[in-house]
Amino acid sequence: MQKEDLKALINQMHKELIENIDANANPSKEQVVTFLQDATNAISSLKEGSLNDLERSKLMFTNAYREIAKKSLDSYSTSNNAFEELAQIHEETLISATDLHLNLPEIAQKFTNLQKQMFSEIEKANSIITELTMQVNELERNSNLDSLTKVFNRRALTTYLDRLCDKGHIAYELHVLILDIDDFKVINDTFGHIAGDKVLIFIANILRSTLRDGDKVFRYGGEEFVIILNRITPSVCLDVTNRILNLIRSNQLIYKGSTLNVTMSIGATQYSNGDTPEDIIGRADKALYKSKKNGKDQMNSELAPNGN
Repeated sequence: MQKEDLKALINQMHKELIENIDANANPSKEQVVTFLQDATNAISSLKEGSLNDLERSKLMFTNAYREIAKKSLDSYSTSNNAFEELAQIHEETLISATDLHLNLPEIAQKFTNLQKQMFSEIEKANSIITELTMQVNELERNSNLDSLTKVFNRRALTTYLDRLCDKGHIAYELHVLILDIDDFKVINDTFGHIAGDKVLIFIANILRSTLRDGDKVFRYGGEEFVIILNRITPSVCLDVTNRILNLIRSNQLIYKGSTLNVTMSIGATQYSNGDTPEDIIGRADKALYKSKKNGKDQMNSELAPNGN
């Protein structure tokens, strides 16, 4: 691992630590300790010389602290709701005391002051919640990882394809696959969306464990994934897709005592010099349609107009 790579990772982690502290009204020592422990784990897990692994560690780190921000937001919202309920009880008590014409002016004044103080705190809490929400949304927009499956997201795919096509010419073979879970709507309708989420995570884990370090997995949207296979021949691409299909159909997911049998359809194409991102995705999507039409659980390919 080059010195500059490690410095870039440390700078990223330092930035995330500062932003995490700034995002919390009352940051704690425990949060910083947890952050540093995760930083140590991220550095320890790096594979020597792997830039792809370095980039993934940086992205995973950012993604992990987006989740912490969400948890902080949920916690603050819960406290805020409880505070509002308490304020309402005090208000009702004050009204009740007034209606009964009790001679308790001093107590009534204390209740009034307490109520004003609580509503002031609630206003502050709502302001912080709004700010946290904006920060979480900004993190979501800037993240390159899908929060559910932890693979790269569509934003990262767009950036990757734009950079690839801007080169115009590459001296090696590159294949693009679009994978779609067969009958995913049936799974959601039968077992619920939580089961659907578990299927997506299950698929993502299989894809990550199957591919090489230089290959990339993206969640394209919904139940679709995109895979970029670098420096392989068409015959090897076919071997890879057959291995993926076999692993998915042969591994069963158990959800609440039920066995979920999952298959996928794949559309493949090879990058052709001069392609646009739309060209590549369009051909892969056309090949995916063939796989669906021909019975699912299979791969079909689509060549570029020049024959590649």
